[in-house]
Amino acid sequence: MKEKRLIFTLLSLVIIISACVTYQPQPPSFYFEPLAPEIVTPLSLEDRLTLEEAWKFIQDGYPEKAQKLLAKLSPETPFYHLGLGYTAYLQGDLATAKSYFQAAWQRQPSLYLASLGLAQISQEEGDEEATLSYLREVLKIKPNHAWALSEYESLRKKKTKENISLARAALKENNPEKARQALLKSLYYSPESIEANLLLGDLYLQENNYNQALVHLQTVAQQQPDNLEILEKYGNLLFLTKNYKKSLEIYQHLQQLKPKDKNIKEAIENIKNRLGIFELPSQFEKIPTLDALKKEDLAALIAIKFKDYLEKPSEQPPILIDIATSWAAKFIIATASIGLLDVYPNHTFQPQKIVSRAEFAEAVHRLINYLEKKGYRFVQQIPPEKIKIVDVNPHNYYYQPILMVLAYDIMTLNQEKMFVPERPVTGNEAIKTLNIILNLIR
Repeated sequence: MKEKRLIFTLLSLVIIISACVTYQPQPPSFYFEPLAPEIVTPLSLEDRLTLEEAWKFIQDGYPEKAQKLLAKLSPETPFYHLGLGYTAYLQGDLATAKSYFQAAWQRQPSLYLASLGLAQISQEEGDEEATLSYLREVLKIKPNHAWALSEYESLRKKKTKENISLARAALKENNPEKARQALLKSLYYSPESIEANLLLGDLYLQENNYNQALVHLQTVAQQQPDNLEILEKYGNLLFLTKNYKKSLEIYQHLQQLKPKDKNIKEAIENIKNRLGIFELPSQFEKIPTLDALKKEDLAALIAIKFKDYLEKPSEQPPILIDIATSWAAKFIIATASIGLLDVYPNHTFQPQKIVSRAEFAEAVHRLINYLEKKGYRFVQQIPPEKIKIVDVNPHNYYYQPILMVLAYDIMTLNQEKMFVPERPVTGNEAIKTLNIILNLIR
């Protein structure tokens, strides 16, 4: 009898203790965040309180209680579908949760909490493309969303690495098309990827597709502005695509990094020649102030002003034994090699020789003849037979060139009808005359 009472007492205690124990459900195992105030602002006060209470039940792990509250909301509101999506997710019913999240998103695309739910379901389903897509939707609205940003970065890096590996394998198999597709896909995930851009740039270079290669090398060069190997390849590619100005900029930066590199120096000179850029010495700036122009000054004026019209010096320019120390040496070669200025029989140029008006007229006449052969037209303004020159007779060596520059009205006589052939040409006079010719051919 005592034993029966003891058993009864123990059973009673177990029942009482069990009744006093509160059921503790598991909170959501997925990412779940509180409702931000700005999300519920559009709701009425009653609906807001209902939704917030339902949200608390979901957070605490009571999907059934949350569902009862959500039933009070209108099915037309996206929050009704959003809440039911999370309760279904909490209960492990992914298909139903997905359907509710999609309904919420369709009603209000800016409701990023629906995209968060869809991203997590896609993760569980193993659909990485869909996961990335939904995470992007979240980040469009919340660019600094910690969880979404972390998941997105991790996943896109994984996909980038996978596709680069596929591309490398395809290149080993000598399958450039397959490699290209994999690299383009990797750049879809990570446009800034240095490895993918370099591989794709090299692939296009092998196909001589310079413009496409340039796009990818530019991306890398912008990220690694002091990488010598990349900059040299980028600068050369710019040159090949005839973007000489940008190519010069890159090579000048390279020269700052490697000031003693002869190849870089040669490349810069080559590009400058293509651009028609001359490093103008200080002597050139003084020409307008000269009372007496020298032959080296005249050579520089013609070479620089007509750089776009003159042919490049031949590979075997005339032998000139007295220009090594002249500041205008390369301009002298440029003009003498095409016969615009005289080289004397003893192979001298005499760069320091003062240029008379008669000698200047001859140089101008040669320049006009040279330009006419290239298709430029000059019209005589005064019939030569009507021109009377008091101080230059027809037997003078310079008579014909003087007569022609006067006929073209490029040079003039003074009030006494004199040409003054022996007077030195001033720097300013030479510049004005050459500018007249430039204006005529432009």
